[in-house]
Amino acid sequence: MKTAVLLSCLIFTVGCSVGPRYSRPPAPAPAPDAWKTQPPWEQATPKDAIPKGPWWEIYHDATLDDYEQQLLKANQSLEGARARLSQARSLARVATADYFPRVSVDPNAARGRGSGNRPLNGASPTAVNGVVQPPRPYTQNVYTIPFSLSYEADLFGRVRRNVEAANASLQSSAADLGNVQLVLTAELAADYFTLRELDAEYQVVQESVGLQRRALDLLNARHEGGIASGLEVAQQATLLDSTISQASLVQQSRAQYDHAIAVLVGQPAPSFSVPVAPLKATPPPVPLGVPSDVLERRPDIATMERQIALENAQVGIARTAFYPHITLSGGGGWQSSDIESLLSAPSLVWSLGADALEPLLQGGRNRANLAAARAAYDQSVANYRQSVLTAFQEVEDGISNLSTLSQALSTQGAAVEDARKALEIANNRYVGGVTNYLDVITAQTTLLTNALRRNCSASRW
Repeated sequence: MKTAVLLSCLIFTVGCSVGPRYSRPPAPAPAPDAWKTQPPWEQATPKDAIPKGPWWEIYHDATLDDYEQQLLKANQSLEGARARLSQARSLARVATADYFPRVSVDPNAARGRGSGNRPLNGASPTAVNGVVQPPRPYTQNVYTIPFSLSYEADLFGRVRRNVEAANASLQSSAADLGNVQLVLTAELAADYFTLRELDAEYQVVQESVGLQRRALDLLNARHEGGIASGLEVAQQATLLDSTISQASLVQQSRAQYDHAIAVLVGQPAPSFSVPVAPLKATPPPVPLGVPSDVLERRPDIATMERQIALENAQVGIARTAFYPHITLSGGGGWQSSDIESLLSAPSLVWSLGADALEPLLQGGRNRANLAAARAAYDQSVANYRQSVLTAFQEVEDGISNLSTLSQALSTQGAAVEDARKALEIANNRYVGGVTNYLDVITAQTTLLTNALRRNCSASRW
């Protein structure tokens, strides 16, 4: 009857738990209704049209698609994030196992010899014909099949808080995996398009080299005919050598991006190379929603929010240290000195027990642990709110940059055409003897500079 009453009390109190209930903290300020800078495209409204997985397919570049798939399969940083997720999933299962009792069995067999000079420990000595006989050595077998059971009654929610913390850590690891994948695939796309821009830049520089070589040939011919001066020839040769050096620097930069892509796709840099193909892609329209949607799309913010849930559970775990830990235990099995009678009723043994551990004097350790857990929670809340503000800033910066670059690309294209006309006019004026060759060199430099700026604006857009 007493046992039944005790079990009823345990069942009644099993729903109790200490510590704060988790609720998502509010953002530091209400989310704005719209972005400050209006993008140079129409704003998309259907949220489900945004690619959730292979977002890079919006560029319709088969080579990029292939590299992204290689990254998903072979990138080691991504593999490490997957392993961390698998570890968190296993640890969550470990925490959940505390809900259930632990049962074990430890069968054993032993044979031992007792000492003939063992103390009697108060037992009456054996007397034969009035003569006290010393203890005799003995040998015996002991066969045991013991079972043990233990269960911690989760009266104050310690196990539940541990499970809550483990699940929050699991969800944080899942969001972290999504963030790592997003960062790596975005970095690959950025490196790929930068490399393509360098291919286009190299093509522009090579066209300028060809143009300047023809100009130098013309000047050499005019110099031999006594029309052009040696200074004009030297000026054109200097410009040509400078442009050739610029082409070499472009190739060096391209090689570095080529090596970076090799690492991202999990390939050794010496045996990997991206084929040359100038950038000709047109930027796709970027679908945007209201600013609050950004918080739902960004896995880094989800990671921060799950970290708050984990720290909240840690506060609850720290509070349970102030309350008793009650453990129920039991054991049973068979024990005999003869293996033939081991599984018989007289060989049966059993025991039941309970243990209640209540901290009395801890030197302030539990209060310090609780204060530390609360401070960690406050830190996570601050980090979460800072990540929200940073997310709004980054997206607003991106929209502003795209709007500016869109306008710059249009005007820079016009600047290239104007520079071509200026070079043609300068050549005609020089051949006609109206001006000196310095105007031609200036026009060539201006054309090259504006052409490179146009390619740079196109790649950054």
